[in-house]
Amino acid sequence: MSSTPERIPADGDLGAIGRIDAQMVALSFVDNAGITRVKAVPAARLADAARFGIGVSPCFETFTYDDAMVVGRFLGGPDGDLRLIPDLSRLTELACQPGWAWAPADKYTLDGTRFAACQRNFAATQAEAARKLGLRVSMAFETEWALGADSTDFQPVLHGPGYGITRLGQIADYARDLVDTLTRQQIEVQQFHPEYALSQVELSVAPNDPVAAADDAVLVRHTIREVSRRHGWRAMLAPCIEPDGAGSGAHLHLSVRDSSGSLLAGGRGPYSMRPDGEAFLAGILRELPALVAVGAGNPASFLRLEPSRWAGVWQCWGRETREAALRFITGVRGTEEWAANAEVKCLDATGNPYLIVGCVIAAGLAGVAEKLRLPTEISGDPAGFDAEMLLLSGVRRLPTSSTEAADQLAESAVLAEALGQELHDALLTVRRAEAEREATTSPAELVERTRWRF
Repeated sequence: MSSTPERIPADGDLGAIGRIDAQMVALSFVDNAGITRVKAVPAARLADAARFGIGVSPCFETFTYDDAMVVGRFLGGPDGDLRLIPDLSRLTELACQPGWAWAPADKYTLDGTRFAACQRNFAATQAEAARKLGLRVSMAFETEWALGADSTDFQPVLHGPGYGITRLGQIADYARDLVDTLTRQQIEVQQFHPEYALSQVELSVAPNDPVAAADDAVLVRHTIREVSRRHGWRAMLAPCIEPDGAGSGAHLHLSVRDSSGSLLAGGRGPYSMRPDGEAFLAGILRELPALVAVGAGNPASFLRLEPSRWAGVWQCWGRETREAALRFITGVRGTEEWAANAEVKCLDATGNPYLIVGCVIAAGLAGVAEKLRLPTEISGDPAGFDAEMLLLSGVRRLPTSSTEAADQLAESAVLAEALGQELHDALLTVRRAEAEREATTSPAELVERTRWRF
């Protein structure tokens, strides 16, 4: 340990350790393939872990979703070591896993400096960049998953019409258990319902600051897996349930405020957006092709990203337009000041949530800096537009493959600058390696290979 820098947490952090009743603590981080990795320590060692960190190889920065080790320009290979430092302000006793607690971790180098490719710190850096401009971003991920029997293949356990109360009746005890478990873990659930796709359900949580929203996503997904297992089922969070059907997304909702209130209400722009609010959304809209590689860049993602499935495959926006990749939501009359938000739909659970929130903020801030304006909104399904309508509306299809998405990320000056060369290259390395490895894989095989990985 002598080669590791001392890091003494604040008194408040140390106080959190004494408030948990657990024997073991899981320290999580999410790699560039969207896989949540973990190291665990006995609770008695948590204070030492917070000061000195827990060792982890930087090779995970270029692991693909199926644990293949590839090497990028800057990262990958067997050399080096990092330290995982738990964020004790998020230390949570796990009601879903008795005897355990959880904390998300940040990555440091052995000399005590922040690791340049730490995804969680990237998200924090982008949120801080917004705060320096007087902007406060709130975010929340929706979570969709399919429930299957506890077997290696997928055997649906829900039957009946999408959104139907007959489906809900089949999982009423499960839903109540899940919501109660999340509530005991300080996650505020706002909505739960049976969804449209095969054996699919959805859960929405309250908005939070960007880093906390990504933390929430990690904890929600782990809790879903564990509660499902407790009920004798398995939770499938992968994007494609069946090759020819609708899949599961992880849509991101966001709002932006300054000292005067919401930037998405009270102004003279589209649907009462204020100028900086419109510019923020215009920046996101511009970067959507590159954001696909960040938030839905796995080859299986493109089995979900098909037109006319409400997956958001078109680079356009509209009020309550579910085929648009950027959906604007005003809220009901009288609630706009606190309810107006935007939804980025072209995302799923194969994306690292910290990279997603950080890149969305970076895109929005670039839009504010350049005073961008939104194009004309669309309505309906662009799949039904003829060539002239597509040309006049400026609507374009988002990338249709991992390779195309990676190329768009490589060309995005905004995201390349925000991510930094190490993180940008590592993410591109992973996405391109996954695309190459699955280039000849059939849709059915790809669904099988990714089914239980996320």
